[in-house]
Amino acid sequence: MAIELAEKYLPYVDEMFTTESKKELLTNQDFTFESAHSVKIYKVSTGEMNDYGRNDEGNSRYGKTKNLNATTQRCELTRDRSFTFAGDALDEDETVGALNASSALARQVREKVIPEVDTYVYGKICKGAGHKPDAVELTAENIYDEIIKAGNALDNAEVPETGRILVVTPDTYRLMKKCKEIVLETDIGENMRLRGVIANLDGANVQKIPANRLPARFGFMLAHPCATVAPTKLADYNTHHNPPGINGDLVEGRIVYDAFVLDNKSKAIYYQELPGASGLTVTATGNFYSKAAVTVTPALTKGNRYKYQAGTDADIPPAGYDCTNMKDWDGTSTLDADYNTKIVIIEVDSNNKAVKAGKTQVVVSEDN
Repeated sequence: MAIELAEKYLPYVDEMFTTESKKELLTNQDFTFESAHSVKIYKVSTGEMNDYGRNDEGNSRYGKTKNLNATTQRCELTRDRSFTFAGDALDEDETVGALNASSALARQVREKVIPEVDTYVYGKICKGAGHKPDAVELTAENIYDEIIKAGNALDNAEVPETGRILVVTPDTYRLMKKCKEIVLETDIGENMRLRGVIANLDGANVQKIPANRLPARFGFMLAHPCATVAPTKLADYNTHHNPPGINGDLVEGRIVYDAFVLDNKSKAIYYQELPGASGLTVTATGNFYSKAAVTVTPALTKGNRYKYQAGTDADIPPAGYDCTNMKDWDGTSTLDADYNTKIVIIEVDSNNKAVKAGKTQVVVSEDN
């Protein structure tokens, strides 16, 4: 006789691991966008130093008078993002409250909103860095020397020594721990640890950030928060109980934000890239229907498969980079890509780690 065993659903939701935002240490709120969609910041020139003409007659003894120049940097908010979802009253009851609207909203902010904002802000900071040395492979032997070069560059640019933040990935931090020349001060207060600071090196707070919130080829970055303004003009989240057409809760959210590296303070950011994976030659021919035919040489290695990225900011990841979250490509299908779009094809192993990669820009065939 068959026996159907009892099955029990627990009032527990298997949440994804996520990291709270740590961008506040790297940015500032020095000006406001209140009642404005954009702001202009003046950049004023200075006068040249002259030898005082003590015995000059008929002219200014202070030197030739020149007018000051006043140009502006315009900062316009471009990120206006939103989300919405609904939870049925009966679904919430029959899942033992797993679909509770308040918990779902907190989860949305934690797993979607914060990672998106952080990724965008870190990307803008790296892109606007005033110091971008050639890409270099970081090792336990050279990591300290490369970090010292970063500090030297900021010193020579007269960036304030206090308040500097050294941003590293978990992989870079592992290299630092293995480096015999690096002595990390790990006696960090709880308040700073909550903000992502795990140590102090040569006066800079070391902040460890998950690699998936940073550019693909991120090695490390030494920066002062004076360089980047990261306003959040609006963060509005609402839960509507039994709105028209829904028996349950409707959740809506909107966040308006951006990040700007100030022109005259960009030298307060030193960004060290890693070299990208190589080995693939990629071509992409598009048509006027936003489709691109892609070819790759050499042929795919047995046991590997392709991932891809497409967009204006698509870039080659370093060898060994985890490409799990990138899109799959079968090697033959056309890709959605407009004219001039950048396409990166990555060959990954069975663990989704980058082995080879190539990059191209879509061109339109004369036959299309």
